[in-house]
Amino acid sequence: MIKVAPHFLEQQYFTGQVLIATPQIIDSRFSHSVVLICGHDHNGAMGLILNQLIDELTFKDLVGQLSIQPSDALNTNIPVHFGGPIEMGRGFVLHSTDYLHETSIRISDEIALTSTLEILNLLAQGKGPKEKILALGYAGWGAGQLEMELQKNSWLQMEADPDLVFSRDLSETWQKALKKMGVDAALLSSQTGHA
Repeated sequence: MIKVAPHFLEQQYFTGQVLIATPQIIDSRFSHSVVLICGHDHNGAMGLILNQLIDELTFKDLVGQLSIQPSDALNTNIPVHFGGPIEMGRGFVLHSTDYLHETSIRISDEIALTSTLEILNLLAQGKGPKEKILALGYAGWGAGQLEMELQKNSWLQMEADPDLVFSRDLSETWQKALKKMGVDAALLSSQTGHA
């Protein structure tokens, strides 16, 4: 009788992975997107789009709407990202692990996620984690949906790289992610993964 090693029976989850949209994704909300998977289990997955901004909203506007009083030390260069189309009124701070709150979710050794007013207060005072991304909304997948999209070659995946995750040059994030994987964006066709 052949015994199957236990690790072959385990479900593969993608928390801490970066997904890179292939040209097969035609939904404009995800076209050329790079998504960090913040949580994934048998119930589904949740991630944040790293390379799309909400142009009409600044961090200063956002903290003002939340009645948070910013200090003179406020870094007004904190961009507000479009994290995904689900719950656009919900905010998340993706950040370096030099700051961890008791409610922070550690995604990797170098990346964590916090969604408390306390971290927004810190940021408004010019304090908090060294690296940070503020995102409104998130991308979500139901049970088995992400795995199916990966099988259909809608996404390429790789380990999260903090330099890519916290990159300020968002116009190049998709190309940089592909380059890190050794993929030439110019050669990537809508037939990715098909012979």
